[in-house]
Amino acid sequence: MKNEIYKRNVPGSSEILKKATIGIAGCGGLGSNIAISLARAGIGNLVLVDFDQVELSNLNRQCYFTKDVGELKAIALANHIKAINPEINLTVYIQKIQPNAISKLFGDVDILMEAFDKAESKKWLIDSWSKKYPEKPIICGSGMSGYGKTEKLKVVRAGNIVICGDQVSDMKEGLCAPRVAIVANMQANAAVEILIDKAKKQ
Repeated sequence: MKNEIYKRNVPGSSEILKKATIGIAGCGGLGSNIAISLARAGIGNLVLVDFDQVELSNLNRQCYFTKDVGELKAIALANHIKAINPEINLTVYIQKIQPNAISKLFGDVDILMEAFDKAESKKWLIDSWSKKYPEKPIICGSGMSGYGKTEKLKVVRAGNIVICGDQVSDMKEGLCAPRVAIVANMQANAAVEILIDKAKKQ
């Protein structure tokens, strides 16, 4: 089955990606879409962390189904990923992410994906990660609200901090699946790029 899953991947990427470990901080709109894309891309190891349950109001933008309502997001997401690729290695933590737990949860990952909702949470995660693991990338989402304006979405890099989105749209504009998924996939794509480019330089 494994060869069938990956035979159409970018040539030379499968061996690199299956050795990688990526952490996903939050399994909501960004995190669930990121995780699904990375699983399909061939990432071999994912660490999923979230404390929340799936709600009906999540289904307009998150990778869940009506049957998942009431289930823990990280567990439901892990089940969907396993249905896509049974051979992927998943580590699941059901807890709220706090600054003092960063090392325990994500200390062994190669890249951390920030997938929080609130700006203040995004800030402390970036700050905490950058101080603790300055040599490891953190890929963040900022500005995905509203609809359209695809040309405003971009990737900005500052050392090992990567920010995807328009960085200006306000949550008051609401969240629509296409724009959330685009930013999530920009994050996933950035992770794949970093991993493959790093391997090519070694």
